[in-house]
This record gives sequence, C-alpha cells and structure tokens, in this order.
Amino acid sequence: MPELPDITIYVEALERRLVGESLEAVRVSHPFLVRTFEPPLQTAHGKTVREVRRVGKRIAIGLNDELWLVLHLMIAGRLHWKPRGISVSGKLNLAALDFPKGSLLLTEAGTKRRASLHLLSGEAALRAHDPGGLEILSTTQDKFQTILQHRNHTLKRALTDPHLFSGIGNAYSDEILHRARLSPLALTRKLSKVDVERLFNASQLVLREWIDRLRLEAGEDFPEKVTAFRPQMTVHGRYGELCPVCTAPVQRIRYADNETNYCPGCQTKGRILADRSLSHLLKDDWPRNLDELEGN
Repeated sequence: MPELPDITIYVEALERRLVGESLEAVRVSHPFLVRTFEPPLQTAHGKTVREVRRVGKRIAIGLNDELWLVLHLMIAGRLHWKPRGISVSGKLNLAALDFPKGSLLLTEAGTKRRASLHLLSGEAALRAHDPGGLEILSTTQDKFQTILQHRNHTLKRALTDPHLFSGIGNAYSDEILHRARLSPLALTRKLSKVDVERLFNASQLVLREWIDRLRLEAGEDFPEKVTAFRPQMTVHGRYGELCPVCTAPVQRIRYADNETNYCPGCQTKGRILADRSLSHLLKDDWPRNLDELEGN
C-alpha cells in the first residue's frame, strides 16, 4: 500500500499537472470503484482543480464548488499519467480522469478490488474521511508521546493505526522501528522517555529521507515505481537477508496477508520473535535467539 512518502510524491506530481486545469470527464470501467452516489460523479465534470491534498493514505483532489474527488489506492492501486483519452479497457484499468493535457489513469493489480473513489461535497465531508492520525512530520515529541502511549499497544500496531498516526503502514513502520532499534512487539506504555525520543526521531528521519529519495528518483516525471519493496530498505521485504547494520539475518512475523520484518541483532537483543503460524507448528524446534537460529 502506498504510504506517506509515496502519497506525498504522488500529490506533488499531481499538483504540477492538475491545479488550474479543468476536469473534462471521469471515465469508470469498474462500477464497484465509485463508493458514493450523491452528488453524482458527473457533477465533477467541467470543474477546475483548486488543490491536491494528502488525507492519511488518501489523495484528495479539490474542485470548484467545494467538491472533492478522493482516491484510496489501498494495497494494489496505482496512478499513471497518460496521453489524454487513454483507454480504460483491460483487467487492470479502473478509471481515467481526463484533463486537457493528459489523463490520470487508476489501475489495480490482482483480483481483489479494494481501491475506491468518492465524490464529496464540502470540507466537512472530506474531514469525515480522515482517520485523524497525528501528522508526525509536523508535531512535537510531547504530542507524539501522548498519542503513542494513550493506550497500551505493540509498537507495530500503534505506528500503523491510522487513528493514531497518519500515513504509516507496514513498510515504513518496519524501517522506523529498525532505525529506532526497538522491537515491533514492545508495548508502548513500557517505553522509557529515551525510547520514545529515539522512536520519534527515527520516525521523522525515515519519512523525510524517503520523501527526499523518492522525490529525487521521480524528478519532474510522474512517479511510476511506487512499491512497498525497495532494495534500499534495511529490513522490510528482506527476510533472510543480512541486516546492513549488524549482519544478522532479517526475521519476520507473519499474520494474515501481512508480515513484519525486523533485525534480532538491532532490535530484540538477539531474540527471535515467535511467528504464530510456524512457532505453533514447530513448537520446541522454533529458535529462540540468534545462536539457535544460526546453529540450525
């Protein structure tokens, strides 16, 4: 799922192309994509784009008359800038927003259709689509700590809860926790003030570094390499590979369709965290630390 750094770069690219331009039409090939019926989608036709805004992991395109087109890409949705009038036929193409200088094409890989498009009227309606999480890049450490420790969650759950923190998902939470040298299963209310400070600084540094990196990568072009798995990441998506900091093999915790990646050398004092599916199967054969893991 595109997260805060990726959505930020999308927004910047859309601002350069859309602000001041008239939306000629919205062409939808899969009706399930549109989740609102009032106002009708055709109401947006002919309206001028006033602004483009990030709302959590959503992209909001503000039009005249206080209308908002809100795109939620979910896991596999992606945006592409194409020649005006690009066809929306094909399995991956969901919709196209036509402008005088080009068309914004929305695609979604896979068979699970989760991406959504809403047309909203008014700022209040837009706010209702904001989960309300704290914007880490524009807050203080004290506010960060208050939100973090309001309830006692694991760090992984807290960082990825959109009602607590805005725009952070599976990928960047892994990178932040590795930078902070904290276990994904550490409980928020058991963190020391030093731990919280380290986590706050890591959150800001990792997100800013990745925004800068993705901005440099895209340049003036439209961002096409939007993915949760990048070779420059330290632990996310690198299960079994060596940590670039301590050379311990990166481990994972799998649950449902997700997994958490972490380095036992940097984050858990060498302890291997139990993977629910495998540890239940292997029982006593599940390694408890790096020494046992490397001895297998």
